[in-house]
Amino acid sequence: MGGLTVGRVLARSLLAALLIVGSLVAAPAVTIAAEPTFGTPSIDATFGQGIEITQPVTLDEPVSRVEVLLTTADSLGPLVVELPAPAGTGAVTLRHTLDVGADGHILPNTPVTVRWRLTPEGDGADPVEGPEASTVYTDDRFTWQTISGEIVRVHWYEGGRDFGERALRLGEEAIADTEALLGVTEDEPVDFFIYADQAAFYDALGPGTRENVGGQANAGIRTLFALISPSEIDDAWVEIVVPHELVHLVFDTAVQNPYHFPPRWLNEGLAVFQSQGYVEDDRATVEASARDGTLIPLEGLTGQFPTTASGFFLAYAESVSAVDYLIRTHGEDALVTLIRSYAEGRTDDEAFVDALGVDTAAFGEAWLADLGAVVPERRGPQPAPPGPEPAEWGTAPAGPAASATPGSGAATALPGGPAAPGGTTGGGGGPGGGILLVLVAIGFGLAIAGLVLVRRGQGDRRRRARPDAGSAAA
Repeated sequence: MGGLTVGRVLARSLLAALLIVGSLVAAPAVTIAAEPTFGTPSIDATFGQGIEITQPVTLDEPVSRVEVLLTTADSLGPLVVELPAPAGTGAVTLRHTLDVGADGHILPNTPVTVRWRLTPEGDGADPVEGPEASTVYTDDRFTWQTISGEIVRVHWYEGGRDFGERALRLGEEAIADTEALLGVTEDEPVDFFIYADQAAFYDALGPGTRENVGGQANAGIRTLFALISPSEIDDAWVEIVVPHELVHLVFDTAVQNPYHFPPRWLNEGLAVFQSQGYVEDDRATVEASARDGTLIPLEGLTGQFPTTASGFFLAYAESVSAVDYLIRTHGEDALVTLIRSYAEGRTDDEAFVDALGVDTAAFGEAWLADLGAVVPERRGPQPAPPGPEPAEWGTAPAGPAASATPGSGAATALPGGPAAPGGTTGGGGGPGGGILLVLVAIGFGLAIAGLVLVRRGQGDRRRRARPDAGSAAA
C-alpha cells in the first residue's frame, strides 16, 4: 500500500507539471515595450531671439509622436507643441526653438520649464516623459546692478547706488503700505527692473505696448518694469508710478483664486488712490463727463480699458472716483472686505452684496447719482432688430413634428422635418446641426476664456500723464 501511494503521488505530480508546461506553451508571449532612454536635456535662452531646447535620447523602438511640454511662470498647465517624430531607432538628439518673434513675446524674468514626451509606436502605447530643464528668460543686453530689500529687488544699469536705493525705498514703502491696508503678507520677492532707454524698455515689454507707457506690473512673474532715467529719479512722477504698479502686485495676492478676477476698475482705482489719491485733474475729468453724459458705466470698465487717449484717461479717473465714493459711503473696512472676499471665489455680485449690501449694478447707479451725472448712453453690442419670418414657418409639413425640451427655449429638428421657429436644424437639412452649433458655441467660449487667461497672464498696463513731460506710465 505504501508503494502504491507513493506511485500515485508521483503520477499526480508529473501530470501537474505537464499541465503547467502546456499552459506556458499555449499562453501568448507578453512583450513589454522598451522605453526610450533620455539623456540630460539642455535649454538656452537668448533675449530677443528665442529659447533653444535639446534632448538626447536613445530609442529602442520607433516612436509615433514627439511633444514638447512648455510651462511658463504660473501657467495652469503646459503648452504642448507636437514635432515630427524621428525615423527608426538608435541615438538621436531632439531639438526645438521657441521663436519669441513668431511664437509670441516673453517678458524678461519669466521662468520657463520644458520636458519632452515621446509615444512609442503601437496601439495602446503609453507616452513617456523625459526629465525637466529650466531657465529664466532674461534681458541679457545690459550689465545689471542689483540691490535687495526685505521684499523688493531693484535691478538697473544706469546711475549710481543712490539711484537704486531711492527706487528700493519707494518700492518697499509701497509694499508695506498696501500690505497693511489689505491685511496680506508678501513673502515672495518682487523684481523691479528699471530701464533708462525708451527703445530698450519697449523691446522688453514687447510689440503691442501702447505709446508713452512708463511702467508695467506682471503678477504672474512678480515683476515690475519702469522707464526711469537717472536724471528722473527725483521727479514727483516716480513717486507715483512705482507705488502704483506695486499696489497691483499686492492686490493680486489679496484676491488670487483660480476662478474669477475682480473688475479692473476696482484694481486700477485702488492703485491710483494709494499712489496719488483722487487728485484735482481726475476729479475735473469725471465731473465734466458727468455733466455731458459721456461717463463710461462701471460695467464697461470690468475688462480692458478703451484704447483712445481720452477714453483711457477717463477710465482711470472714473476708477479712482468710484473707489473714493466707495470709501466715503461705506468706509475703508468695507473696501478691504470687498477686495479680500474675491479670494474665496465669489462672483462680483456676491462680493459686493456681502461687503456693501448692494450688487454691482446698484453700486454703479449710486455712484452716478452721487456725481449728479446724466445717465450715459449705452454703447456696445445691441440686440438685432427682428426680421421677417420665412413663409414656410407658417405651416408645418406632413411628417414628424419638431420636439422641444420643456423649458429649454430651443427645439431640435427630427429627421425629415424643419426646426420649429427659433430652433436649429441639422447641417445641410440633416440631424445633428443643433449639436454642432452647441459645440461651436462651447469652443468659442473656451477661446474667449483662453484669450482672457492669456491677456491676464501678460500683466496690467496703465497710462498716466507725467506731471513734467506729458508722457505716461502704465
